[in-house]
Amino acid sequence: MTLTVHHLQRSQSERVVWLCEELGLDYELRLYQRAPVTAPPEYVKLHPLGAAPVITDGSGSRVVTLAESAAILEYLAQDPQYPEYLYWFHFANGSLHPGISRSMFLSMLQLGDDSPTQQFVAHKERLLWENVDERLKKSKYLAGDEITLADFMTVYSLSTGRVFLPRDLTEFTGITRYLKDVSQRPAYQTALKKAEPDFVPAVSGPSPPVFAALAGFSGASSSKDRAEECNT
Repeated sequence: MTLTVHHLQRSQSERVVWLCEELGLDYELRLYQRAPVTAPPEYVKLHPLGAAPVITDGSGSRVVTLAESAAILEYLAQDPQYPEYLYWFHFANGSLHPGISRSMFLSMLQLGDDSPTQQFVAHKERLLWENVDERLKKSKYLAGDEITLADFMTVYSLSTGRVFLPRDLTEFTGITRYLKDVSQRPAYQTALKKAEPDFVPAVSGPSPPVFAALAGFSGASSSKDRAEECNT
């Protein structure tokens, strides 16, 4: 075994564990807990930015160390549905996750629901969710009938990532159907059991409990309400 996946728990690196299971790869999984929100010192040693995930592959003088989940997924697999999946693959980290992160960090400022900035960001974030939902009402997976790396890039933001910025999925029937289908894939179940053994996958309905270290921010649970109040 030469492939090692360094997984920072509650992070986007669950994508890599899932892909390894889906492809049936032989790999070693090393788990790292947050301390309390950011990566612990031993993880930062792997990458100067404390980025998650990180993999190492190879042996001796030919060891590849790679960060950035999109780069790692492309390293581990190639997709047959390239034209269809290209947009959604880059949408995950190019638009969806940055939009959710903006809302999360802005909520920490506690600007209030009457803040034009808060309303604008919440509205833009909602459009992202609606865009994904409409796609998944028409397509089994993001790129078509077969699962691709676009799905590996996106599922974390729609599910586990909601511990950082709660979002009730009840109204998003396309996303809910999609996440339920993904959650029934044996490789995904195995990956989550290994990577997040104390966490129930957040695949439907209300949000999972907000990440404990962020619970003190009063704005963290109200992004849905603010988005619905913004009509422009």
